[in-house]
Amino acid sequence: MGFSLTLGGVLAYFLAQEVIRISELLVMLLLSLFVAISLDPIVRWLVRHRMRRGWAVALVVVAFAAVLAGFVALVVPPVMEEVTAFVHAVPGWLQQLHDHHSTLGRLEDRYHLINKAKQQLSSGGSDILDGLLGAGQLVVSTVTATVVVVVVSLYFMVGLPRIKDFCYRFVPGSHRERVAALTEEIVVRTGRYMLGNLATSGIAGLATFAWCAGTQIPYSAALGVLVALMDLVPMVGSTIGGIAVSLVALSVSLPIAIATAVFYVLFRLAEDYLIVPRVMRFAVDVHPIVTVVAVLVGGALLGIIGALVAIPAAMALGLFLDEFVFPRIEAG
Repeated sequence: MGFSLTLGGVLAYFLAQEVIRISELLVMLLLSLFVAISLDPIVRWLVRHRMRRGWAVALVVVAFAAVLAGFVALVVPPVMEEVTAFVHAVPGWLQQLHDHHSTLGRLEDRYHLINKAKQQLSSGGSDILDGLLGAGQLVVSTVTATVVVVVVSLYFMVGLPRIKDFCYRFVPGSHRERVAALTEEIVVRTGRYMLGNLATSGIAGLATFAWCAGTQIPYSAALGVLVALMDLVPMVGSTIGGIAVSLVALSVSLPIAIATAVFYVLFRLAEDYLIVPRVMRFAVDVHPIVTVVAVLVGGALLGIIGALVAIPAAMALGLFLDEFVFPRIEAG
């Protein structure tokens, strides 16, 4: 008995270590499954209109690729213009640093910026190199993770019916019908949640575009798409997007930036108390308190991905409790 207990403890320890080691892969698989389930209502709608599932998935992927290409077309030209303007402005700034009558020249005379920069470069060259290598590794890992999520999501989307049928085989026959019905309800509500989230994000993006166009803030279309994407993240996404737009508004004037910040505070209140409750009540029927707690717990455990999947997970847990746990407690 002692040998069996010790062996079981050792195996459990090594299994836990391996799970921790591949935790990033498990998170990517979870995100891929969530993406596939979120897009499944669109695929089902196309299948009901006599389109094969493979072609339906391909059509959905092409549509989202077109949206992504449009976002890149909106964002890349302004960024390239700003980078080009910065490169052209650097020689002028360097010249002003040596001009004792300019603002930059007076700052150089007082703080000796050039000498301090040379000292930092000479003493911290290895740190800068390590920072550049770390940034390069971060970019490569992000691109790799994105490719993995996209590819696995495609496989999940195509084979989702077969995956569900395979999982149902592990359920006893007496409970299989109830489990299948519960699973279908979870999938449908998760799809509704994602579509509702896309609807609220679209409203946020259109409101941003209208505000930026009306106040002459540059890059209104790109900022609208950025806010729409950020708004997909519950609770904090729209706030981060509003801060970014307010900072861009500083290029117009300080009053416009302050007005932009006030606009996003008012829009956040309207979104939290008017738009989102109505949309989510139709989509997942989850109490607002449960929504807040789920997002906080999911964000603490898995970061942005956890915050994104927290509400569907809370909804699924609620359905499971209503279907299996609470009836047994009441019967007992």
